[in-house]
Amino acid sequence: MRARRICLLTALTFAAVCCTPAGGPAPVAPPAGWSGPGPVPPPRRMRLFFGGDVMQHMPQVDAVRRGDGFDYEPVFRTLAPRIRAADLAVVNLETTLTRRSRYTGYPLFRSPAALADALRDAGVDVAVLANNHCCDNGAEGIRTSVELDRCGIRHTGAFADSADYNKNNPLYLTHCGIRLAIVNYTYGTNGMPVPEGTVVNLIDTVRMAADLAAARASGVDFIVACVHWGDEYQRRENAAQRSLAAFLRRHGTDVVVGSHPHVIQPWVADSSHVVLYSLGNLVSGQRRRYTDGGLAATVEAVRHPEGRMTYRLETTPVWVSVPGYRILTPEAADTMTLPAAYGIFRADLDALPGNGL
Repeated sequence: MRARRICLLTALTFAAVCCTPAGGPAPVAPPAGWSGPGPVPPPRRMRLFFGGDVMQHMPQVDAVRRGDGFDYEPVFRTLAPRIRAADLAVVNLETTLTRRSRYTGYPLFRSPAALADALRDAGVDVAVLANNHCCDNGAEGIRTSVELDRCGIRHTGAFADSADYNKNNPLYLTHCGIRLAIVNYTYGTNGMPVPEGTVVNLIDTVRMAADLAAARASGVDFIVACVHWGDEYQRRENAAQRSLAAFLRRHGTDVVVGSHPHVIQPWVADSSHVVLYSLGNLVSGQRRRYTDGGLAATVEAVRHPEGRMTYRLETTPVWVSVPGYRILTPEAADTMTLPAAYGIFRADLDALPGNGL
């Protein structure tokens, strides 16, 4: 494995490889496994962005309130170019959305529907919804998917009804000529019952194996599993996470993205797979050490002419500044005078043990 590194790349650099064939001269001889007629086609590339937990504590909601509306644009301003540079951007939406004015934070999250518009404007394509807060507002909260649909954001993990479940589990997407499936599961819903008629994907290896078998049978090029798991505020993955990651890999999952701990946990990757145990918080009201930021991960997936897939991981630290709860990338943070907490966050990340890069 390679030494761990945090890659700070500009959106322009990312855009240069978006949905384009790999460069360089054509191979002299066909690669192993190639049986097609004519010249060997170039590899196809797809770049995926993964963000951590998108939360909405009440200080965050108050910070973006503008009269009768909400302005989230400053929250995502510095990160949005990086999100938009990806071919597909995925975040864990760890709140429910409502058009009613009765907004609440922890422990029962009910947030403005305007957040969906902000995610769309920032470039988010998919929100995974299976997490321990998805039932916070009952059936209305599960129907957060309606607001996402309105904004053109796809979803999986929690479903308004059986038709929604059948359409979006697994969630099949095609970008850059590469077809993938996304599945999403949670360890639980904080003891709250799943509202009648709705569906939430819980971690159940029998059900998960069936979903992954269906995805493989559909002929996708690769599978992404987003899993809400682990112990909150623990900076190392636990044995159950490692066991489930191994299960997912045995059943054909290529990329595993974890959430729930609200802190960054180690990640491992090679050319054949990626496991990110926890990306931490993308944006939240949590300000304790280790919780005030997270990782943005970019995975470049390459389909080679013979059908083989390879992956390359790049990670970028992001930190949430107050009072505006703005997500700061390193290039933005480096131009600002920030409190000592930012330096501590970066030093803690540099010292995080167990990363496999």
